[in-house]
Amino acid sequence: MLAQFTNCLYANIEVFKKMKKYIIVSAVIVVLFSCLSAFADFQAGIAFRIVTPDPLLPISGGVGPSEPVETKIGELTVRALVLKNDHTTVAIVATDFLGFPAVLGNRVRAMVKDIPPENILIGATHTHSAPDCYGFADEKGNCGADVNYLERVCKETAGAIEDALSRMQPVSIKIATGEARGKIAYNYYAEQLYDRRCNVLQCLREDGTPVATLVNYAIHPEVLGPDRKILSPDLVGPLYDRIAERGGGIGIFMNSAQGGMVTADCRGANGKDVQTWEECVRIGNLLADESLRIIADAPVQKDPDLFCAATQIVFPIDSPMMRAIVRNSPLGYELGQDATVSTQVNVINLGHAQILTIPGEALPNIGYYLKRKMHGECNFLFGLTNDAFGYILTKVDFNSFKRYEYISRTSLGEMTGEIYIEKALAFVDSCPVPAGIKQ
Repeated sequence: MLAQFTNCLYANIEVFKKMKKYIIVSAVIVVLFSCLSAFADFQAGIAFRIVTPDPLLPISGGVGPSEPVETKIGELTVRALVLKNDHTTVAIVATDFLGFPAVLGNRVRAMVKDIPPENILIGATHTHSAPDCYGFADEKGNCGADVNYLERVCKETAGAIEDALSRMQPVSIKIATGEARGKIAYNYYAEQLYDRRCNVLQCLREDGTPVATLVNYAIHPEVLGPDRKILSPDLVGPLYDRIAERGGGIGIFMNSAQGGMVTADCRGANGKDVQTWEECVRIGNLLADESLRIIADAPVQKDPDLFCAATQIVFPIDSPMMRAIVRNSPLGYELGQDATVSTQVNVINLGHAQILTIPGEALPNIGYYLKRKMHGECNFLFGLTNDAFGYILTKVDFNSFKRYEYISRTSLGEMTGEIYIEKALAFVDSCPVPAGIKQ
């Protein structure tokens, strides 16, 4: 990079010779900034903040009233990874909650001044042992969500993004996709129908040591679940700890297409679930180890291309349950005409990889189809990102089996999956193809 900068400077010497003395200093300054800008490094910064409530609050594992808690294990965090090149800045944010709807995400975006709001992607790890961020109301209209706590979470999330911006440094990246081996996840509804592929992004300092490791994998972090009365990040907490212990820098987890019902494989020898913290540690450590194995031999990409674009997709709310949640929540969801909701969907190209966001819990078949139609060498799906609209099914799956009764009730409607697939892939096709990928 120094040689490139020197060559740029020497190329302007003839310009200096033709200038009068009184403007030479100004010209030198302009050229210096021009050369530095032309050869600016790709940069990244990562930060997290603890958002564990004190005193503890009830926890939510799904639609309905929250469950009281008696203790906590681990800390809830919000984490921000900021990526930047000459023209584009993107923030990827993970929050330790069941979901983080846009009504909260937009509050966060409004607090961040140095990144375009449409370039801030906010997802949820989907732990079932954290406070309610939806504002679920019971049949009497009572809601267990703590509005003051949620306002604090929004401020801390914006603060984590600002912290990451203040820690930007030149990095190279590694990106890889591989099968995560071992007893990590399975599909509770149909054991083998889940995506074993794990996507990993790692940011490296100039000396080659990792700054951050992003893990993108489909799983329900519900080893403990709300019935244990324990507030916890579940298996994601040990995942983060293991990544740091193994020299992977700060970890950040973005869930994928884990709907219907790709859950943590905590089945014991007797067939019953082992709902202990030790099991959270086992699965979190194994997923971290597999992620670091997958990324270990990936080629280093220096100065990777970075592209980010956003679109809005509108969905009708056909489900009576989902309409009631939106209308009765104290958070102030915005409803469009004819009871519709609009959400942000992002496409990011990073090096040879492509990322697509999903505003809910897409079933694995949708995830497989999207990845097959995307254009990256590695295709990431960020589920439960920018919104959290429940389950996303295709029309042929919707309410087709008794097993799917619950996920159909907690979906926006029969056409949600069809609308999303059509609009999202059309948007993917309208965006540039990642660098180095042949069309």
